[in-house]
Amino acid sequence: MFDALARQPDDPLLALIGLFRADARAGKVDLGVGVYRDETGATPIFRAVKAAERRLVETQPSKAYVGPEGDPVFLDHLWALTTGEAGKSRATAGLQTPGGSGALRLAADLMAHMGTKRVWLGLPSWPNHAAIFKVAGLEVVGYPFFDIPSQTVLFDRMMEAFSGASAGDAVLLHASCHNPTGANLTDDQWRAVSDLIAARGLLPLVDIAYQGYGRGLDEDAAGLRTLLSAVPEALVAVSCSKSFGLYRERTGAIYAACGNAETALSVRSNLASLARTSYSMPPDHGAAVVATILGDAALKADWMAELETMRQRITSIRERLAAGLSARWQVLTAIRAQEGMFSLLPLEEADVMKLRAEHAIYMPASGRINIAGLKSAEVDTVIEKFLSL
Repeated sequence: MFDALARQPDDPLLALIGLFRADARAGKVDLGVGVYRDETGATPIFRAVKAAERRLVETQPSKAYVGPEGDPVFLDHLWALTTGEAGKSRATAGLQTPGGSGALRLAADLMAHMGTKRVWLGLPSWPNHAAIFKVAGLEVVGYPFFDIPSQTVLFDRMMEAFSGASAGDAVLLHASCHNPTGANLTDDQWRAVSDLIAARGLLPLVDIAYQGYGRGLDEDAAGLRTLLSAVPEALVAVSCSKSFGLYRERTGAIYAACGNAETALSVRSNLASLARTSYSMPPDHGAAVVATILGDAALKADWMAELETMRQRITSIRERLAAGLSARWQVLTAIRAQEGMFSLLPLEEADVMKLRAEHAIYMPASGRINIAGLKSAEVDTVIEKFLSL
């Protein structure tokens, strides 16, 4: 019966990882994989994570299931970290999920279950956004969000798209550190889009996966908090992969900000039911680590300090790339103002292939680069090879 299955195309990023690993050339550079790397090229474990894990080894009383909803302590701490004062007054339903992708899939399933038909998605976006929504049975309506040649956000096109959306449609928003462009909305733009979403009766789904990598923990959540103050309902998908370095632990959550407590209970029960028939119970270890860190003042302070050091390192590399690459592409001074791990360069696919073949520099064909994966010693080489195109 398996013969009836057609082979699916390989994931382009996973294929790129394989090609990079197989390349025996010295000095090869990986600009593709979306993980943070330090000056040694390693993806480190946070000091606070190690300390929390040691504590859990000694004190955790059981490995029994946590239930479909997950750990309420983890959920409360993460919601407070993400939404601050804006989230305190909201009736909220939260569920622990297997990573941010699990949160997005559960959100998509919930929207399909309650009758949502369409999701508006600014392009370009993380490729898995559209795939997740489509497999849940939702129609994905794309609109231009970012112009690669000019490196600018097309805010007017965004507002035009939302103005044409129907009440009940969902809109996907990146909270900060946009993947793959690094471009973000200004505070005024967040206020304008929040007011329009509320006026049009749209349902915002906010993906926050890089809190602390852009301008700071509170600054990276400011747009989300503005939105929550303006709209009656919202979905928020949170990933701990980057902010806590818990990539393989699959730690995340989906939250629904609701109009009242009774509605929140109903939403939570539906999310739990959908989770039960999907992955059943979420993994606990990463969430237990996050709950331990955020519940301990000393561990939280150490985590915040290390995250800030990482953020400053990314900012420094951005400044060097902007200064170097703007010698040929003046618009790439924008890299300095962009935030987070990624930027999307105005390169042709032939340029990307040439960098790979001649210089062992690996990146997706789209021209997206992971700035947070660069070592300082690699920056000048990357600039030199890009300028040779």
